[in-house]
Amino acid sequence: MIQVLIADDQALIRSGFKMILESEDDIEVVAEAADGAEAERLAAEHRPDVVLMDVRMPNMDGVEATRRVVSGGYSRVLILTTFDLDEYLFDGIRAGASGFLLKDVPPDDLVEAVRAVARGDGLVEPRMTRRLLTEFAAHPERPGGKEAERVAELLTDRELEVFTEVAKGCTNAEIAEALFISETTVKTHVAHILMKLDLRDRIQAVVLAYESGMLPA
Repeated sequence: MIQVLIADDQALIRSGFKMILESEDDIEVVAEAADGAEAERLAAEHRPDVVLMDVRMPNMDGVEATRRVVSGGYSRVLILTTFDLDEYLFDGIRAGASGFLLKDVPPDDLVEAVRAVARGDGLVEPRMTRRLLTEFAAHPERPGGKEAERVAELLTDRELEVFTEVAKGCTNAEIAEALFISETTVKTHVAHILMKLDLRDRIQAVVLAYESGMLPA
């Protein structure tokens, strides 16, 4: 059973997400929070698999709450936002979020996103992937050098190819098609890449690729 904490200052939104998630046999909403501070406290108490975290909340915003929840090792965080809040995307990923999802996401996509994050697959809602990559490109403070060399030394040539595609925001299916391999093989390569580079999920792979300068800004 996947346990979820919903953090949003609007009760109607919490109720709507709860109704959608609890209609699934494998998901249970264990707690709700109305602000970031409460989200941190309840995450520490319940240790849910996933926290659905709104960005703009009173007392403590979702980015800071995400940073505390992730650094405390309490849960994985899936941040919920709207297009007019996309400036938080970069900061949220840097804070340790495993993914971003728009609040107008279809119910089925919300459910699948929660499942993906619970099993360790970081994600960014497709419409926001380009925003993330553009935001990274706008930040020139990229150390490159030694970090890029470390990645090259640890990964095989094929893993480097997969790593590059992951960093571009490609899905497993897209990577499989681009490299003429099966999706199962892609999943295996991704698992090895995350393990070798000590990364939590695909989102961290994106961060590493851009900060190391392995992909052009």
